[in-house]
Amino acid sequence: MNRRNDRRQRIRDAFAAFHDAVAAARGAAKRAHDVAALQQARETFEQDLRARGIDQALRDPDYAQSLTDPRLAQIVTQAKEDWEQAFVKWTNNGPRSLAALVAEAAPGSAGEDYENWLGQIGTVDGRGPVPGLWRIGTAIATSSPVPVPFPVAVPLLDRSHLAVFTSGKTRPVAENLVESLVLRVLSHFQPGLVHVHVWDVGQLTGSLPGLYPLTRAGLLTVHDPARPAELLDELAEHIRKVHTTVLVGGHDSLRSMESDAGLRTEPWRIAVLFGRPEALKDEDLHKLQRIARNGLAAGVQLVLVDIPVTVNSPIETVQLFDDMPWRTSMSGEHAAFTPDPALPREMVPRACAAIAAALEERRNRVCTFEELLPAHYWSYQSSAVVQTPIGHRDGVAVPITIGDSSPHVLIGGPSGSGKTNFLYAMLGGLVARYSPAELELYLLDFKEGVSFAQFAPGRKDPTWLPNARLVGVNVNQDREFGVALLRFLADEMRRRADAAKQHEVTKLEELRAEDPDGRWPRVIAVIDEFQYLFAEKDAVTREATALLEDVARRGRSQGIHLVLASQDVSGIEAFWGKPAIFEQFTVRVALPKARRVLVDGNNQAIELPRWHAVVNHESGVKQGNEIARVPDATGRGTFERVQARLFEMKPADLPVPRLFDGSRVPVLADMPGFQALTPVSGSAPIVLLGQVIDVEDRAARVSLARAPGRNVAVFGSVLKESTSVLAAATLSLARQHLPGEARFTVAPMIDDAVPAASSLALRLQGMGHEVVTVGLDGIRQYLGTVARGLEERLSGSVSDQPVPHYLVLYGMDAANAVLETKDPETRVSGVDSFRQVIKSGPEHRTHLIGWWRSPGRLKSMLMMGASPDDIGAWVGFDVQGQDLNTFAPGQMITWSPRPGRGLFFDRFEHARPQVVIPFDTDEEAS
Repeated sequence: MNRRNDRRQRIRDAFAAFHDAVAAARGAAKRAHDVAALQQARETFEQDLRARGIDQALRDPDYAQSLTDPRLAQIVTQAKEDWEQAFVKWTNNGPRSLAALVAEAAPGSAGEDYENWLGQIGTVDGRGPVPGLWRIGTAIATSSPVPVPFPVAVPLLDRSHLAVFTSGKTRPVAENLVESLVLRVLSHFQPGLVHVHVWDVGQLTGSLPGLYPLTRAGLLTVHDPARPAELLDELAEHIRKVHTTVLVGGHDSLRSMESDAGLRTEPWRIAVLFGRPEALKDEDLHKLQRIARNGLAAGVQLVLVDIPVTVNSPIETVQLFDDMPWRTSMSGEHAAFTPDPALPREMVPRACAAIAAALEERRNRVCTFEELLPAHYWSYQSSAVVQTPIGHRDGVAVPITIGDSSPHVLIGGPSGSGKTNFLYAMLGGLVARYSPAELELYLLDFKEGVSFAQFAPGRKDPTWLPNARLVGVNVNQDREFGVALLRFLADEMRRRADAAKQHEVTKLEELRAEDPDGRWPRVIAVIDEFQYLFAEKDAVTREATALLEDVARRGRSQGIHLVLASQDVSGIEAFWGKPAIFEQFTVRVALPKARRVLVDGNNQAIELPRWHAVVNHESGVKQGNEIARVPDATGRGTFERVQARLFEMKPADLPVPRLFDGSRVPVLADMPGFQALTPVSGSAPIVLLGQVIDVEDRAARVSLARAPGRNVAVFGSVLKESTSVLAAATLSLARQHLPGEARFTVAPMIDDAVPAASSLALRLQGMGHEVVTVGLDGIRQYLGTVARGLEERLSGSVSDQPVPHYLVLYGMDAANAVLETKDPETRVSGVDSFRQVIKSGPEHRTHLIGWWRSPGRLKSMLMMGASPDDIGAWVGFDVQGQDLNTFAPGQMITWSPRPGRGLFFDRFEHARPQVVIPFDTDEEAS
């Protein structure tokens, strides 16, 4: 029994302990719940109080009990302190600070009262700072103990859209607000920089009638209220055009491009749409939302009245409702907004008429070349693109852009249409913006003129264009020079491609980023009257076509660009069936009366007046047309002033550009290769024969090594050119030997060559060299003596080191009859001696440099005992190509002679012949 009682007692004790524990836990939970509930109540009360405002809560009887609750006293006290901090202290400094902020961000008409700007014509050309804010009214803080008004301004151009919401009675207030805002913008900038579009679903004639005088100048377009899609499609097409043709080179907006380039190339477009909540169909509303998302980057700003739009794009709001204070997103919920007073009705159309008249005056005004130039020279980077204005349209600069997406330019216009002036305007803007380290120019003019000659140093003007690396003029007869330029560009393109592969990049912008210490300027090659390159159906045309297609196709990624200008491209047969070339020329420029430059059906250039051009960055399609008024860039002293300034700015180590003038005869003494010749023992002497038609200023060179065939022949009946080649070769040899180290034999075989031979002999003697002169009557005996000396060396009877001996023969074919006779004593003919000399001489340092008036006569001399292979190098003048085939085995020479030019071939060095220009050797060359 006792055991049972003990057990019952233990159970009772355990239950009592459990009861006490549960009671304690419930008490703790209730206390925690009370604390949490109180905290939640405090936070809810604070949120409501903050949202309502302590000033309104103090006046609300429903809040009286809560405001006196001791548990909420700390929150009420803190709210009062915050309110005083926010409103009482803000009243002293806040309105003044806001007024200063608006005055700084909204200069001039953007922030002043209408008395100061209405009726004024804007002067800002878009190259300076754009106002960040535009005033629309004033506001006061509703909770402020002492209401002090402050200005309210809205960000607009390139920054934000504006949406205004009204009730039926406040719609006129919204119209006045929009009218004032738009007119502020129009009055700030030069006429033409801002275009306005108006669409109103409720009015047939549209809203804002005071702005209608702007329509005559094209600054205002009122759209059909029944066709909102037309306006939306027009804006969408404009945005697409800006993104595809203007925003190039890594720019994501016109604002960023203007910041980098200092140039506004597209006017702003303000689209004002008055509607109702259901004014637009879903399809049109989607279009509007896309425009709102993408428009700001393209300079399109929307001002929407009673049209709801929700987009992920900056948009400010103004609420003009009857049942509450008017609010704006700029001033917040605790400020009541009041729009600026409506503009005087009689002054608005008068001000708009003045703006329209000013624009028409600007259109009639001829812009100047100086307006194309930047404020600071050489301040732009060419990593992604080069760009310059080439004229103006309605006061807005029209640019031409050359870069990866618009790599090449095609310019067309008949004679007198202004091609040269356009090129000068374009080049002037480019060289003023981009330094030689950013942009290099290679300029070639095929017509008979010197359009580009001033860019190289001249006799009257020693200055030159620092960006120019090559200037070629009067090259209409030297199509090979155009091929040489294209070959140079192809080589440079491959060099850059190899560097890009090493750095694992694909285009110039990336290469410059990876190799900042390298010199990688953009290269622009300008070829005027380029159709001359393809004038004949020959090897030159075939090579030029292949090179042009290669450079046009692959040059864009390597920063190599072509600018081709022509009077008419329709007759270039080389390009028929090769559209791949012209497809690369996405930038087309059509001058007045130009045909076939733009696509078929785009004939806008036919009606162009003088001094204008159609600039098209979309391969010539009509919607890409931009008409520009091009200033006079070729007037006396116009471009020269820019060149003189740039010449003063150029780096001291910048080399002088190469000038190739097809009408000038190169002077031997001025050739760098000739000046570098000095006596050097142990190496084969070099013969200079003429100037090679190439990008580099270099001479045609032949090495007279001790090897078979190291002789030089000149073919042709022209005296001056032939004797010039002999003189150049001999004088270049003479500079490489000290007096007494070489022997020279001068042998004129015809009377016409005696003066040139005598002059050469005297100059050699003046240089201290041994000279022997041989006439027609002594040539057979002299060659016999030379041949016997060679035989002795061949037999080994003479073993001393041979002295270099050069035989310079003039009109050697005239000696054929004399050489055919035999020597009475040795019974050896002069022909045999000649063959012995020409065959065995070079290996014993005896070289022949001879002139034959016909290659056939030399061929007949070499038929037995020698061969054409013994003439390793030759120059032909007035000789047809088929007559030279004997001396160029494996070649099919299609040479057609032309004045002042020769065909040069060295079988040991060349894969194909080269065209050379004989030197002027009359000046003292020693």
